[in-house]
Amino acid sequence: MGKKKGPSTPPSSSLLVPTPPTSKPVVDTHTHLASTFEMYQSRYATRTADVNDLGSKIETVYDFVNVMYEGRGVEAIVDVWCEHTQIKSGLWKEFADEALKPKGENRWGDMEYWFVIGIHPHEAKEYDDEIEQIIIEAASHPRCVGLGETGLDYHYSFSPHPIQQAVLEKQIRLALRLNKPLTIHTREAEEDTVRILKEFVPKEHKLHIHCFTDSPDMAAQLLDWFPNLYIGVTGVVSYSTNTSTGEVVKALAGDKLRILLETDAPYMVPSNIYDSIPAIKGKRFPVCHTAMLPWTAEFVSSAVINRSEDWTANSVMEVARENARHMYGV
Repeated sequence: MGKKKGPSTPPSSSLLVPTPPTSKPVVDTHTHLASTFEMYQSRYATRTADVNDLGSKIETVYDFVNVMYEGRGVEAIVDVWCEHTQIKSGLWKEFADEALKPKGENRWGDMEYWFVIGIHPHEAKEYDDEIEQIIIEAASHPRCVGLGETGLDYHYSFSPHPIQQAVLEKQIRLALRLNKPLTIHTREAEEDTVRILKEFVPKEHKLHIHCFTDSPDMAAQLLDWFPNLYIGVTGVVSYSTNTSTGEVVKALAGDKLRILLETDAPYMVPSNIYDSIPAIKGKRFPVCHTAMLPWTAEFVSSAVINRSEDWTANSVMEVARENARHMYGV
């Protein structure tokens, strides 16, 4: 009889990542915190103590942040609200209002909480007057730093393409009226994305092309046209199935590294993080979180740019941190 296998999910305590490969502060410019906590709960809340070994230490989203990020140098996040049900729930306001309380009194601990809000292209068909009014209300909140993520996604096409385009144009106009930066999602919609952005967005407007995986040619067109545009880099840069992001980053390294580091949590765990956690060899994390972001910086410096005399994980983090300040003011 063969040896009985243990659970395929690593224990929840393994999500307390080891010492990061950089000493610089972490600023995650694109994460979905409510969805991250929801996914954590779905994977661990009902598991036995050997898997959910953090147990009652994490019962709320605030517990999750304070336990997972303690000692990991997490300075700030830009939380993304882009699902119509979450937007209508008002949870964004609870999270944002908490951040207005004085340090020592708010439940985010040492982390600065900021957010952007808009409708994802998957949900473009759900865009209505109620959603638009909530976005307008949210944009006036002191912790709101942009609109999005909005854009075009022709990979899944959960909303018809004409509706995606119309809703993108509406949200661009809204962002311009409200004077907010734009967080853009684009996947397999290069021609229409470039056309719409060039047609409707002023050249000097601030743009974050989130989790970029499209062609280097598209990136070059947008970077050349919009001087305040940044390419969002997630852990997907470390995946063997994706080469486009790395090509774009490598080209930028010779000039100004116009990138923003992001996790897109709960997705996109950097593949190189497993080298730092041999105890879970052969297992994969069911959820990503902000404290994993330094491993993306490490991969960018060592495997993508691969010029140690010019770029280290620390210098990538420093440049991306300044870019986040310029893009979102955080």
